[in-house]
Amino acid sequence: MNTFIRNYVMNPSIAADGSPIGGTKGFLMTTQKLAREIQPDQIIVVWDGGGGSKKRQALAKQYKEGRKPLKLNRAYDGMTGLEESQNRYDQMRKTIEYLNEMPVVQLMLEDVEADDVIGYLCQMQSLKGNIKIIVSMDKDFIQLCDEETMIYQPVQNDFLTKKRILERFGIHPNNFALARAIDGDKSDNLEGIKGAGLKTIAKKFDFLVEEKSYTLDDLFRHCKTVDSNLKLYKNILSEKKKVELNYKLMQLYVPIISTKGSQHIRNTVDNFKPLFNRTEVLKMMTMDGIQEFNWNSLFQKFRSIVDEDRN
Repeated sequence: MNTFIRNYVMNPSIAADGSPIGGTKGFLMTTQKLAREIQPDQIIVVWDGGGGSKKRQALAKQYKEGRKPLKLNRAYDGMTGLEESQNRYDQMRKTIEYLNEMPVVQLMLEDVEADDVIGYLCQMQSLKGNIKIIVSMDKDFIQLCDEETMIYQPVQNDFLTKKRILERFGIHPNNFALARAIDGDKSDNLEGIKGAGLKTIAKKFDFLVEEKSYTLDDLFRHCKTVDSNLKLYKNILSEKKKVELNYKLMQLYVPIISTKGSQHIRNTVDNFKPLFNRTEVLKMMTMDGIQEFNWNSLFQKFRSIVDEDRN
């Protein structure tokens, strides 16, 4: 979802019928680049389900409220706001249709955010022992990093491993959600504690660098017992409920997914049979006017995924 929206905003490509198609074309271009550079054995695309924020908004009405409309880097000449919205929906649907013809697992659960699905995938027993690379600019995923899981940030062209996270932030991924509960998240309209940024948190709660998973109680106990008159500690204690709520909303260690939803993810991933309908994909690309781009490395990777599964 993150990748699609980024390309929808940035890629100015126009389809054969004159409508914008940058979200779809850019998504496929990004997938080709990642497939070429990372050479994955499996590709899983996760979408936000309809009403995905409902469960968290039931806990906090302000969650993701007041987000500014997407600021496009181009003009949609002659299109109304409603037409732009419809075009974005059409491009997302088209992207899903392309992926349906490719050896790519797609997951979308009603009333579930993509973050929770990704959190669950990182813990799936059948994927244990595999290196997992989350492609996203979202800091929420830092908490999921371990020896087998890393983040690729496409805008910075940067990989975040557990070691690099410790060096950059001074906070262990196991405790990153705790730190962010204090810091807050402006993008999700979650207010943090005044005077608390990640650098300050790492300094004043230096135990968060440890691999041990600390709890909210440990955090509050430290604020009570530390020999310091630092205002930050007092602010945290006076706004305990805010920190507790932020943590509940931001943590992905226990994803907000029903038993039925978890079973659906396991069945989809574990029983997926990769197929590549090259003819249909080329037909769609010709209709959309994007076939002129060189897709050879993407198609080669897809054939490789299919062949490896057969063997």
